This record gives sequence, structure tokens and C-alpha cells, in this order.
Amino acid sequence: MKRVAFLKHLTAHGCQLKREGSEHSIWIHPGNSRQTSIPRHRELSETLIKVICKQLEIPAPH
Repeated sequence: MKRVAFLKHLTAHGCQLKREGSEHSIWIHPGNSRQTSIPRHRELSETLIKVICKQLEIPAPH
């Protein structure tokens, strides 16, 4: 999945960008105070997307 499309999915589920790191972006879900890092690659694997969604406690995209 493209990183841009995944970031739109995160935003649609209430997640927000907390800060930019040197190689990752840190995203937070304010509803449950969960946060995770998202690497800056053009393509993200389906496995990585599922792990990130599980960490943020949001549903994975289809």
C-alpha cells in the first residue's frame, strides 16, 4: 500500500501526526493515547500496516 494512502486512512480514523523524526513519522491516536512510528518508504507492506493499526487500535484498511 502506498504510504500516502495509509496516512489518509490514519487521519480518517482520528489519528494525528505528533512529530517528524529523522527516518520515521510519529503518529498518535488521541482517543486512547496510543502512538507508533511509521517509516518513510513509498510502499508499506501489508504486514507492517496491520501491526501499525493494531498498535493504534484502529481497523486495518481493506
